[in-house]
Amino acid sequence: VQLQASGGGLVQTGGSLKLSCAASGRTISRDNMGWFRQAPGKEREFVAAIDPWNGSTKYTDSVKGRFTISRDNAKNTVYLQMNSLKPEDTAAYYCAADSTGTASRPYEYHYWGQGTQVTVSS
Repeated sequence: VQLQASGGGLVQTGGSLKLSCAASGRTISRDNMGWFRQAPGKEREFVAAIDPWNGSTKYTDSVKGRFTISRDNAKNTVYLQMNSLKPEDTAAYYCAADSTGTASRPYEYHYWGQGTQVTVSS
């Protein structure tokens, strides 16, 4: 499966962005899907994941209440709505598909998209 992430950009503190991750090659309707981010000089960190069967979601603590992950299986696409953005949210954001285990560790995912840069100015 190929993943294409988009929607990043430059936004002021408190602003919003919506990232999209469009999949091609096969359906992702049965895959755990995740979003990760990586800031310069830091390790890639988990942001959010969504289950394929009941749509249950999980988030890292720092984005709870501000970010929302969702999926549209008809469009083979996963989204990350990001509100109340902070400068510390600045990073390259990556979507990933087909995880095993907790769905919150990078090594659990088999497919990755390219990053989309999110920059939050103070």
